[in-house]
Amino acid sequence: MEIDLIFKIAGIGIIVSILNQILARSDKGEYVMITTLAGIIIVFIMLVPYIEEFFKSVRDIADF
Repeated sequence: MEIDLIFKIAGIGIIVSILNQILARSDKGEYVMITTLAGIIIVFIMLVPYIEEFFKSVRDIADF
């Protein structure tokens, strides 16, 4: 796994947490869950190629 990917995920986490704090303090609590969910979806989309590569490796190892 590349170190850049880890930094990108950490950056998204920091941005989402800051947005959540801003929204919670401005009484926009209904948007906090939406921003959290959007952050999770963005990270998952970034990880999909690595998950696919992992399953291909497992399939190749299990084939013998």
